[in-house]
Amino acid sequence: MIRIIRIFITAALFLGAAVLSPSTVWSGSCCGGSGGSNLVLPKIYTAQVDVSFDWEHYDGFWDQNGRYVQDPTGSVLDQYRLNAGYALRLAPRWQASAFVPYVLNENHYSGLSSRSYGLGDVQLSLWYEALDDLSAWKVRNAKDLVPSVLIGPSLLVPAGISPYDEMTSSFDVTGRGFYRLDGNIIVTKTLHPLSASFSYSYGTYLDRAVNREYGKYVEPYRKDLGDRSSAALTISYIAYPGSAGDTLTAAANLLYIAEEDATINGSTLQNSGFRKNAVGASLAYSSTDHDWGLRAAWSHALKQDGKGKNFPTTDIITLGVSYGFR
Repeated sequence: MIRIIRIFITAALFLGAAVLSPSTVWSGSCCGGSGGSNLVLPKIYTAQVDVSFDWEHYDGFWDQNGRYVQDPTGSVLDQYRLNAGYALRLAPRWQASAFVPYVLNENHYSGLSSRSYGLGDVQLSLWYEALDDLSAWKVRNAKDLVPSVLIGPSLLVPAGISPYDEMTSSFDVTGRGFYRLDGNIIVTKTLHPLSASFSYSYGTYLDRAVNREYGKYVEPYRKDLGDRSSAALTISYIAYPGSAGDTLTAAANLLYIAEEDATINGSTLQNSGFRKNAVGASLAYSSTDHDWGLRAAWSHALKQDGKGKNFPTTDIITLGVSYGFR
């Protein structure tokens, strides 16, 4: 009961901050195959469909002391994800979205090979648009400095294959196996041609009973994964090629994600949490009417000592297309 209360308080704090703010003030894949994505609906749309493809290549890992360790020679670890997203406007300032990944793992490690596929964990999100960004071209007064702010909860639904299902290898997982509720905030400010965005999420898992690990039955126990926090800072440059009104946006970002140690029957499972730092870049194209959008993105984990802990280092390449309905 205490855990459930904490979860709803987390969501209520974020939503409450949005509802009570004055109107003049204003998207890992490892360990579970995709982590969901923030699919945010632009103001001009009533709905949007988004389809993307991810290729995540694993290349070494950070150990429990934060040291970078290379994989054994000849190792090839890859995960491919086909993602489908849908966002719907519920009211002038409210929107909801769903993000569903389909995951394929192909791995060769220390002479062992495995291949698995299935749904990843599904993410459901609800957003409140607390403040609107006027996207000014020139700062003339204080209102031109007001950013956009979106706040809301998201729920990660364990639809994927987890270590607690009928599977035998950690390389075959496509989901975490736990529900997680996050409180999210995204702050964006555009002063053409530049735009800056900061996003932050804090999530807590629902504990669950476990009686099987990697296909083998064990003495039943209750497990709870540690609370997760993530933050991203993105800087973008918006160009207008030609005279038709198309836009081309180049962006660079920094990503931080961390998860605290898990617990088993209330006792801390030491060194089960993790930390990751990554950098990324993207290029996005939007048509003149802004209904069609294309994007390509790259994310790179920093393969250096101290830049992560207890987590794989990966490169992720994403290609995506979206269409908005007015």
